[in-house]
Amino acid sequence: MTLTVPRRVTAAAALAALALGGLTGTTASASPTGGTAVAAPDIPLANVRQHLTDLQAIATANGGNRAHGRTGYKASIDFVKAKLDAAGYTTALQTFTSGGATGYNLIADWPGGDPNQVIMAGSHLDSVTAGPGINDNGSGSAAILETALAVSRAGYQPTKHLRFAWWGAEELGLIGSKHYVNNLPAAERTKVKGYLNFDMIGSPNPGYFVYDDDPTIEQTFKDYYAGLGVPTEIETEGDGRSDHAPFKNVGIPVGGLFSGADYVKTAAQAQKWGGTSGQSFDRCYHASCDTTANINDTALDRNADAVAYAIWNLSGATTPPTGTVFENTADVSVPDNGVAVTSSVTVTGIAGNAPSALKVGVDIVHTWRGDLIVDLIAPDGSVYNLANRTGGSADNIQETFTVNASTEVANGVWKLRAQDKASSDTGYINGFKLTFP
Repeated sequence: MTLTVPRRVTAAAALAALALGGLTGTTASASPTGGTAVAAPDIPLANVRQHLTDLQAIATANGGNRAHGRTGYKASIDFVKAKLDAAGYTTALQTFTSGGATGYNLIADWPGGDPNQVIMAGSHLDSVTAGPGINDNGSGSAAILETALAVSRAGYQPTKHLRFAWWGAEELGLIGSKHYVNNLPAAERTKVKGYLNFDMIGSPNPGYFVYDDDPTIEQTFKDYYAGLGVPTEIETEGDGRSDHAPFKNVGIPVGGLFSGADYVKTAAQAQKWGGTSGQSFDRCYHASCDTTANINDTALDRNADAVAYAIWNLSGATTPPTGTVFENTADVSVPDNGVAVTSSVTVTGIAGNAPSALKVGVDIVHTWRGDLIVDLIAPDGSVYNLANRTGGSADNIQETFTVNASTEVANGVWKLRAQDKASSDTGYINGFKLTFP
């Protein structure tokens, strides 16, 4: 977190109006009726901790810090980028110059979602020159990295588009995030419906602070903590001192979490949160002792889970009710001893992959079923054979097949393909449906 301290400019009414246009709901409009919001995953503390251990090792190998313009920062960016590339993200390095040195922002987009409705989460990755910056801000950087990886592991397909960012030169005055926002065309700015900032979320004497900028984002975090029975306070210590400020200044709804820096924890705060009153939230703030030992695991675990909770809830995916059916009842003629034909259904509103017991309803009217080869084709082109000239001279294929489609992304165009491989008999596809349990 930078030491620059611009004060809050109140714009609650404007932000509330923006929120109503972009963040007022978690139900995907394309999903079947009756669905419920997809639950966010638990973010493994051990994984977040491992990212911090890796960032500490990078600092140790590069003069003890990960500051802008130093080799430790570039190594940190490369470390995060490699993990995201392997997880299927589209990544881009954005360069800028500050203090005569090249700086880097890393932007990572998860494929899919409405490109006109972007939910963005960011953290600064640089440290000060005095130390490795593990709480400030390895903690936020590691938490959003692991959340991004959880998105990939889940095959999550939200309604809105997800973008993650790691900022450079924050400690010099929000240089990286300012560069990004200033170079984002006005048309692209309007697509960002929420920016979530995470700067210092594992402080050793922690508090639980929530930004009060955008009402919808603020309430999302408050709901999460209310579910844990953990009281929160409005964040004031770091207001304007981190990378949400450039977004807020151009009218983008912002929010975030903070566990405290160099302010002193009061007796009342210690009573409700534990820890030590009369001591700063982070005694190693901007110091060489901001190492992996300078982390409160409970705070880091809770806040990392809160990151995922907000991403999942604000990005708008739903899970359909039990037995959701996608069906096409249009007739498709199957030529005698001819080319293959298809019937299609478009699956929407289902997060992640298809089930291991996907029900495929086939209704083919034909005078000799033994002539037919019938396949299910997944959105990526994978083929699952359902019938291969079986059944002899019997009429019709009217049955439900069970397919293990768990490696396939659920949403997309699925096809039933039928081909007659012998002469003298004819028929048609009468219906095709997929039932998700």
